Amino acid sequence: MTVWGRILLAGLGSFALLAGALAFQYLGGLEPCPLCIWQRWPHAIAAAIAILGVTVLWHHARIVAMLGAVAMAIGAGLGLYHTGIERGWWKGPDTCTSGDISGLSADALLNQIMEAPLVRCDETAWEFLSLSMASWNGIISLGLAGMWLASVIWDANPYHSER
Repeated sequence: MTVWGRILLAGLGSFALLAGALAFQYLGGLEPCPLCIWQRWPHAIAAAIAILGVTVLWHHARIVAMLGAVAMAIGAGLGLYHTGIERGWWKGPDTCTSGDISGLSADALLNQIMEAPLVRCDETAWEFLSLSMASWNGIISLGLAGMWLASVIWDANPYHSER
């Protein structure tokens, strides 16, 4: 497979994950938490990088592939960070997790309830094979980052003349 074939395939992978997330939201009724939304951005960016790479920036394969790999590394980091929050390994942002309510007055507690998001980041909304959507996103994003990096390596290899 050529460098551009790998780049296009990695971009299509990101597009497919993004389409799947939107399908879960709009067709399946599964509302995303704030971290779920953050995890979509690297995939949108990687898909855009792939499109730009195969159309406008075709003569800069290594740079395009490195940008795609960085986007997917960030996506993997966000997915694994979210997984840790869901599993209670570490505390998430105060804006999307539940906090300690001891010592709060009734008014402060009511304000906390009213300002809380409808979907919390520390609750797993969907699982497959005991892994949440955030976990799957992290794993697949690592694979896509590897595909982008394979394109960098392939382009740097002087024995491959195909582009």
